[in-house]
Amino acid sequence: MAYEIGYHRTPLRLGVRWCLSTKAFEGQLAKDLELFAHHAGRKSVTMTDVIVSAHRNEHLAASLRSYSDELKAKEPQSDRKRKKVPRKEDKGIDGMVNIPDL
Repeated sequence: MAYEIGYHRTPLRLGVRWCLSTKAFEGQLAKDLELFAHHAGRKSVTMTDVIVSAHRNEHLAASLRSYSDELKAKEPQSDRKRKKVPRKEDKGIDGMVNIPDL
């Protein structure tokens, strides 16, 4: 049918179509990632943003999750423990004096 309407599928035409579709995909991906980071109040993109942007392609999303898990497993674990942040309940109310029982 392609030959009937005078359209020939040459490697050059297929390459141009592939290049255009790839550029369009990359542009949309960049825009999505920027919006995800902005929505979260960040100026940089995280791995989670990339995984969320691939939600339409289940295989790609699964591969990205697997890769992310591998990277997290390779990170060295910190020996120091984080300091506990006091909860609001533990703090006294401003202006109130605590008098111990006698």
